[in-house]
Amino acid sequence: MFASLPAKHRFLIAGLVTSLSILLLIPSDPAEASKDSEKTALEVGKRYSLAVPVATESLPQHAESTLPKEDNSLEWLQVEVKKGDNLGAIFKRGKSDTATMQTILDSDKLAKSLTRLYPGEVVEFGYNSKNELQELRYNVNNLKTLVVSLKDGKFVAKQLQKEIETRTEVVTGIISGSFWASAVAAGLNEGQIIDLANIFGYDIDFALDIRSGDTFSVMFERQYAEGQFVGNGAILAAQFQNQGQTYQAVRHTDGSYYKADGGSMRQAFLRAPVNFRYVSSNFNPRRLHPVLGTIKAHNGVDYVAPMGTPIMAAGDGKVIESAMKGANGNYVVIQHSNGIVTKYLHLSKRDVKKGDKVKQGDIVGRLGATGRVTGAHLHYEFVVGGVHRDPRTVKLPQAEPLQGVARVEFTKQAKQYIAQLKAHERVTLAASNN
Repeated sequence: MFASLPAKHRFLIAGLVTSLSILLLIPSDPAEASKDSEKTALEVGKRYSLAVPVATESLPQHAESTLPKEDNSLEWLQVEVKKGDNLGAIFKRGKSDTATMQTILDSDKLAKSLTRLYPGEVVEFGYNSKNELQELRYNVNNLKTLVVSLKDGKFVAKQLQKEIETRTEVVTGIISGSFWASAVAAGLNEGQIIDLANIFGYDIDFALDIRSGDTFSVMFERQYAEGQFVGNGAILAAQFQNQGQTYQAVRHTDGSYYKADGGSMRQAFLRAPVNFRYVSSNFNPRRLHPVLGTIKAHNGVDYVAPMGTPIMAAGDGKVIESAMKGANGNYVVIQHSNGIVTKYLHLSKRDVKKGDKVKQGDIVGRLGATGRVTGAHLHYEFVVGGVHRDPRTVKLPQAEPLQGVARVEFTKQAKQYIAQLKAHERVTLAASNN
């Protein structure tokens, strides 16, 4: 019958039989693997590595559907911290348990940084082929990464830090309106503005003395890791032109700031006991009292700031009064050396008591509206030998300057820094006038 068929049909049948025979001889392992893969449910939330098929002449077409052979590389699961999360919930989403979490926390104090996570941050869990946690990673910040690894059955924590490249930058600003807005426009951030005010805080009352047209130049560090900007470093040098007076400061290796000639920037007293804000009333011996409506000496400076603003001790001393009384409201009086007394009135809260010793910058109370006032503010008085003096202009004793070799080396570096500041300021001011 087969022989009676046309030659064309006989050829097709022979080819079909040959193909079927070859298929029957192929081992069935790939098919079994495919069945197993269909029966195995992939875990939700777990990341799986997939081998990229490589096309070769000898590779059968059906090999593209074959699951790759597991290797020893870790599979990573990233868990993003959400608002309201606790560490237990994060570990649960990371396919780990609270026992493992506690073991990791107990492994090293470095691991305690895991208890200070913020929404948006990511914790990575690395598992081996047996689905056992082998490593955990958490970027503490732009520079530091916490790595907790399982070694010999124990979790070991270490902190990796990227190599930092430090560059210097100089910015110059001209004050137009508020100092804060002008500093931001020049390229300084909030922290740098506060630092700059603190550096010159012994010479300039930033709440009262700043004038439109004043200028400032600042040299500071910028830090990079792997070519990416990660943050600002310290202010290296700064110059401030205030009401025709030039003030300069350069950072020493000890972290303190000195004048360009090595003299200390630090003085026995701060010009203002509160971070700079708007001042409602200046020192004036013949001021119309806002409550009484009569001429009454205003022997101090009034600082308006938000209720509860911290009030600092202007200098080292001893608290001789801390009470609530009449027009003063809550008030604190500090006795300093050389017959100097400072007074802080209308506080919402007193943080020191009579007899306490305080250091310059210590918090003595919080700004308020107690006593005879029309609104929340601090009334600050500076008394020398029983006579009220204007705290902005009174001459204050200086701290010790640098000495010997340290001063020689410092002034050499300071000269270079100041020259760069002046050059940058000249260029900036010239450009602004064009």
